[in-house]
Amino acid sequence: MPETETWRYRGQTIDREQVALLREFIRAHPHSSGWKLSRQLCETLGWKQANGALRDVVCRGLLPMLERAGEIELPPVRRLIRGQRRTARPRPEAVWIDTRLRATPRGGLGPVEIQLVRRTADEPLFESLMEQFHYLRYEQPVGEHLKYLVWAQGRPVACLAWSSAPRHLASRDRFIGRIGRTGRSKRYSDLRCIAAFTSYYGRVSEQKAMEL
Repeated sequence: MPETETWRYRGQTIDREQVALLREFIRAHPHSSGWKLSRQLCETLGWKQANGALRDVVCRGLLPMLERAGEIELPPVRRLIRGQRRTARPRPEAVWIDTRLRATPRGGLGPVEIQLVRRTADEPLFESLMEQFHYLRYEQPVGEHLKYLVWAQGRPVACLAWSSAPRHLASRDRFIGRIGRTGRSKRYSDLRCIAAFTSYYGRVSEQKAMEL
């Protein structure tokens, strides 16, 4: 069976020459943790994102793939971090609120406030409400994400969340006209602009809540 000449993982391509370099690098750093090793490798190989940040998360996925293929041998796992696996992540604790029903005419709620709660003291309330009242319970959003609480009459009445989309999704890519793994269409570019605006708007609204 012919040997694989290149490997590709989440947009990062590595050839046999780089695999050989990885083997030597790992042997030279036997006491580095997986986190530290991935960052050291990215710095050595120049694996960086467009914004200059290291692609260490991609590297931490690429290294086990190469180990499963028998190309490299990683140092033994030094310790397991609690919450690293979804099955080990603790469930949100209950935060109790007034859930009594209120009869009110349409439009009788008064001003509605939308509050960005990610990385604030109200984030546990958001997670608790999702855990208690959403039929799928709470799951941590993947990648970049935003969390909002909607307030009316001093009570939370809704939870809103956005998270990063999958890099590749065949049905979506066909719909927006994305071509291949790197092709772009106007509709795809428009959607990227909308996502960027949403992320920017979320940061702005952290300073000033929007009233409807």
